[in-house]
Amino acid sequence: MTMQSAPRSYGNWTKPKTAGLLGLGSIGTAVLFVGAGFSVIVTMASNILNGVVTALVFGVFLLTVALKDKHGQSLLMRATTRVGWMVTKSTGTHIYRSGPLGRAEWGTAQLPGLAAGSKLTEWHDSYNRPFALLQIPTTSDYTVVIETEPDGAALVDREQVDVWVAEWGMWLASLGDEPGIEAVSVTIETAPDTGTRLRREVNSRIDPDAPEFATSILHDLVRQYPAGSATIKAYVAITFNAAARVGGKKRTPDEMGRELASRLPGLTQSLSSTGAGATRPLSAQELCEVVRVAYDPAAARLIDDANAAGEPPELYWPEVGPTAHQSNWDTYRHDSALSVTWMMSGAPRGNVPSSILARLLAPHRDVARKRVTLLYRPIDAAKAAAIVEADVRASTFNVQSSNKPTARSMIATRAALATAQEEASGAGLVNFGMLVTATVIDAAHEADAKAAIDNLSATARLRLRIVHGSQDSAFAAALPLGLVLPKHLRIPSEIREQL
Repeated sequence: MTMQSAPRSYGNWTKPKTAGLLGLGSIGTAVLFVGAGFSVIVTMASNILNGVVTALVFGVFLLTVALKDKHGQSLLMRATTRVGWMVTKSTGTHIYRSGPLGRAEWGTAQLPGLAAGSKLTEWHDSYNRPFALLQIPTTSDYTVVIETEPDGAALVDREQVDVWVAEWGMWLASLGDEPGIEAVSVTIETAPDTGTRLRREVNSRIDPDAPEFATSILHDLVRQYPAGSATIKAYVAITFNAAARVGGKKRTPDEMGRELASRLPGLTQSLSSTGAGATRPLSAQELCEVVRVAYDPAAARLIDDANAAGEPPELYWPEVGPTAHQSNWDTYRHDSALSVTWMMSGAPRGNVPSSILARLLAPHRDVARKRVTLLYRPIDAAKAAAIVEADVRASTFNVQSSNKPTARSMIATRAALATAQEEASGAGLVNFGMLVTATVIDAAHEADAKAAIDNLSATARLRLRIVHGSQDSAFAAALPLGLVLPKHLRIPSEIREQL
């Protein structure tokens, strides 16, 4: 008689918080003290009525900061987002037109928004494999994209899955020691299968002397199988900063290309042990095809047919963007499709199994194309120790500042202590987030796609919210382009979190 161990679970992720009173952050607490002191000064200088009015003004401001919805968005942040969207609509920057009749320079269909100034070059690594090097001049970042073929968890022993998860955690932790790595994104994309690859594979293996009945059966299978089937593709985008260290000299594209050519084989080899399967970097032509199909899904069949015929289309980076797009409050219309993007506002609570995202990543009949992107920002060991200790101090202060601390505050304190202990024993620290993009060909299916993502997020125990007012930017961030969103914010993320 054998005893089976309980399935391994994972968790203990925490959202960084700052110390503050009455549920306020550091900035809010500072405003509270300043407002109280200023109200006393006004009362002493004039009269009590003016002091009360001053206190009410500060109180209303603090109320807009303290009142938060289930996604952690304060009233002030929601109002700021709404005002920003109104400014965007009034200036017409939510509408984009390119091509010969558009407003883009040279009549090209360049990428809009965050990736508008990007540049693409191609290099060869130490194994003589071509790889695309994407440059974002505004942030001095360089990105390489690796295509993977995950093995999947079907008919795989639980012990092997646990090993893959452990290797993935070690791979993420090792990124903090890699010089110059800024961020990593993992994109899982599901799309309808055009059947081109199956038809090419079957036609190349049919024996000319085969019976007519067998040949007709194969042709029927090739014609009928793609209906309702889907393809799953996975990409890992690694973003490097032009400066190897903070304050260091920024390297040129040629220097980055030569350095990454020697480092890329090691990164792809270590990634293979995480269950990613066969890994290889994407060439410039393949990356152009991925981005072109994302903005115009109708081009997918044409590109597959051209590749099957041995005549791949010649795509150039200034031509892979949409010819037209319109970003709405909660939707994004681009070329031949309509998309909606969600962001993760809350990770799964408690401990979860390794298969928690299985249904969210799987194809869905109500969503034509679905893209789930995990965003990681590794933290180097020097900063990790200071961050975890600051989190412990902040959580401890929040518990001790209240006579009746909530259960959530006490759990947050225990989680912060556990994280500090793990970091002290050598574990890595990583900031992570998630973006989910659902694309439909017919705008009438928008409601079905939204309902499908809501149901799938519930099965994954995730808290997702639609990205309001920035659908075009969120769509670009969900692509395997390695965009580092905090670098594109006008208001630093540290201040946004404290408010």
